[in-house]
Amino acid sequence: MRIILKLLAAPFVLVLTLLVAVLNFAFSFASWVFCALSFLCLIGALFALFTGDRWGIQGLVIAFAVSPFGLPAVAEWLIDKLDSLNYSLKSFIIG
Repeated sequence: MRIILKLLAAPFVLVLTLLVAVLNFAFSFASWVFCALSFLCLIGALFALFTGDRWGIQGLVIAFAVSPFGLPAVAEWLIDKLDSLNYSLKSFIIG
């Protein structure tokens, strides 16, 4: 019965390995884009805040969301969880 479960887990390991690799590549590219976007939002929000426009606070919130502490941190956490699941399945198949 254990051998059957190992055979069933093997395709999931392959898919998770490829998925984690693709997501890591996409994350590295997206983090660069988000960092540039965060800088632009921060500059625009500070300009709007100092000129008295009402969009200044909302711009700062958007700048924080796309900064490395917002959405990219959530994406990195998700990729790490998928990678740990992949490692667990590999350990189950080998062990």
